[in-house]
Amino acid sequence: MKIGVISDTHIPDRAECIPPQILEVFKGVDMIVHVGDLLELEVLDTLRAVCKNVKAVYGNMDSYEIRKILPEKEIIKVGKYRMGIMHGYGPPNDLVDLMTKEFKDEGVNLIIFGHSHAPFNEKKGDILYFNPGSATDKIFAPYNSYGIIEVNDKIEAKIIRI
Repeated sequence: MKIGVISDTHIPDRAECIPPQILEVFKGVDMIVHVGDLLELEVLDTLRAVCKNVKAVYGNMDSYEIRKILPEKEIIKVGKYRMGIMHGYGPPNDLVDLMTKEFKDEGVNLIIFGHSHAPFNEKKGDILYFNPGSATDKIFAPYNSYGIIEVNDKIEAKIIRI
């Protein structure tokens, strides 16, 4: 299974829309995961236009309207693997520790998070921690990015620079 991962789009504050090159790539995925800070629900409609299977959680900057519709965190089963998804909150340098605590005892193999706007792709113990960075904002990173995760016999994750 091929999964497109995007986070911290902050539309329309940071950009008018999701960069077209991301949408083009996402036409070839089986699932899209948006890890929060959409700001506008229309972002999900845009993603569903290229892939019907869209999962999303709300972020700390998302409105009450979005929080009523999306969960704070979710666990998705993909094949024999369990993926935890959550935006994150608080200091960005503590996100891996926060995610470890949030998904403790959940048996996850992969945790996808956002919040820091900085890409992260690192295995710690038995868990792969993955943050696609921000597709639209470079305030905390030298480049915009998104992610592609392939789940087959193993999990392979890549950060894609825009």
